[in-house]
Amino acid sequence: MAAGTGSSGAGMHTAESSWIRQVHRLRHQYFQQEAVLDLPTPEVIRLAEVQDAIYSQLFDEHVVVHCPPKRYQAKVLKQLVARIEAAIVDWDTYAVSDSLMTSLAELMCTPMPLESAVIQEKSTVIYHLSQLDYSGRDSVETEEEPCIILLESRFLLSAAGTTGLRTWEAALHLGQYLSQYPQVVAGRRVLELGAGTGYLSMLCAKYLSPTHVTLSDGSDNVVANFSNNLLLNRLEEDPSRITFVKLIWGHPLIGADAQWIKGQPVDVILGADVTYDRSAIPALVASLAEILGMYVHAQAYVAITRRSEDNFSAFLETCLQHKLGLENLQYEILPRARQEGPFYCDQVEVRVYRIQHKIKSNSKEAASGSCR
Repeated sequence: MAAGTGSSGAGMHTAESSWIRQVHRLRHQYFQQEAVLDLPTPEVIRLAEVQDAIYSQLFDEHVVVHCPPKRYQAKVLKQLVARIEAAIVDWDTYAVSDSLMTSLAELMCTPMPLESAVIQEKSTVIYHLSQLDYSGRDSVETEEEPCIILLESRFLLSAAGTTGLRTWEAALHLGQYLSQYPQVVAGRRVLELGAGTGYLSMLCAKYLSPTHVTLSDGSDNVVANFSNNLLLNRLEEDPSRITFVKLIWGHPLIGADAQWIKGQPVDVILGADVTYDRSAIPALVASLAEILGMYVHAQAYVAITRRSEDNFSAFLETCLQHKLGLENLQYEILPRARQEGPFYCDQVEVRVYRIQHKIKSNSKEAASGSCR
C-alpha cells in the first residue's frame, strides 16, 4: 500500500511539473510578445489551477508590472478562451475561468488603436534568458529569473533611417552564446557596435560581469533610447561601468579625440545583425579593423543573419581585404520546440564569428572554406 501511494504521489508531482513548464513557456513567449504562442495542451488548459496560474502570471494587472499592449493582450486572451472551450468535454466538471472571461470582456470594451499605429508604438518586451547559468550568481535585487527588459517597437522593421528600434534574431542568438560562455566578456571591457536596443550590452552589464560596457550606435534616436533601457534593467550610465556614445561607422578614430569611447580601452567588440545593409559593410569593417588595430589584443564577436548571400559574401571578403581573420564558432540555433527563451526563428541561418586583427597561418583557409 505504501509503495502504491508513493507511486501515485510521484505521478501527481510529474503531472504538476508538466503543466507548470507549459505555463512558464507560455508566459515567456507572451511577455516577449511572440506572434505565435505555444498554448498548453487540451488536457492541461482545461484545469482550473492552470487557468488561475495563467491569469495571475499574465493578465492580473495588480501583479503584472510590464503588460504588453492591450491589443496584444486581447488577441492572446481570445486564443486562450477558444482553446479552453475546445478542450472542455464535460462542462459539469470543467469551465472557463471567471477571471479570464472578465479580463477578456474588459479588453473587448476598451478602445483600441489601429494596428498600424500599434506597430509604430514602443512597448515593454521581456526576454527570458534560459541559457544563462544563473546558479551561484547574485540576483539583481529580488529578481527570480534572469531576463532583459527593453522598450522597443517589437514589430517595426525600420523607422527614421534605422533598424535599431527592435531586437533582431542575431542579437538574441549571440546573447545565447555569451550566456553559455560568459568567460568571453567576464572581467573585460566591452564595446557594442550598432547596439540598437542595447540587448547585448544589457545582458553583459547585468549578468556577465564585464569590467566596463560601452554601447554605441550611429542613430541619435537609438542612442537617446539607451537611458530608458538601462533603467528598465536597474542599470544606469556610470563612467566607471557603463557608457554610451554615438559612433558612425567609417569615420576615422585614430587621431580623433581620445574620449570617443570615454577613454576606455577595448577587449571585446560585439556586433549583431550589422550586415543587413550592403552599402554600409565597407564602413562597418573599416571601423572594426581600425578598433582591432588600436587594441591589438581585442577580439570581435559578430553574429550575422544569412538573409542575403551577396551581403554575407561581401562581409567576409571585406574582412579579408582588411586582413581580419574570421573563425566560424559553429554555434547552432536550437529548434523552436526546444527553445525556452528568448524565442527566435530557427528557419534562418545565424552564424557567430570570432574576428581578430592578425590572420593566423590557417585563417586564410578558414575564411575561404570553413568559415563560409
